[in-house]
Amino acid sequence: MNIEIIVSDITALDVDAIVNAANPTLLGGGGVDGAIHRAAGPRLLEACQALPELSPGVRCPTGEARITPGFELTARYIIHTVGPVWLGGGSGEPEQLARCYRNSLTLATEYDLASIAFPAISCGVYGYPPKRAARVALRSLLDAPEGGPSQVLVCCFGRDMADIWREALSDAS
Repeated sequence: MNIEIIVSDITALDVDAIVNAANPTLLGGGGVDGAIHRAAGPRLLEACQALPELSPGVRCPTGEARITPGFELTARYIIHTVGPVWLGGGSGEPEQLARCYRNSLTLATEYDLASIAFPAISCGVYGYPPKRAARVALRSLLDAPEGGPSQVLVCCFGRDMADIWREALSDAS
């Protein structure tokens, strides 16, 4: 698996799948989630609404992943995953975050996808400290079983975030 840290707009990437840092409803929101919903067009909302609710308002629990078509995106698919809200690190956040990356890779493998792009899951409004998130995420990606996507991009919104992730990748490799 080749992991590359980039600064870009995840909605514009030419990959098999982009990962959406979603909320449990999967009906759109702010940040990456809102940008993906806007770029993919209204059919994405319809596809997400068609996914079954596991409990009222919850289509995807924290750490799990769901897949939809990419619709108006260049990416063929969108893998939606719900990261943990940072509560200080003692409430299972590292394991929940690791599951986001593992479960997203599992779906990518099931769909025989060669390339996937992740945002910095939970590092925005969910408040996960970026240095900690990068270590957890990259360890999860590096420890993934063989057979999944050969190209993995971590798409950061700005240079400062990308520098954090590049340092974590260097430390983990």
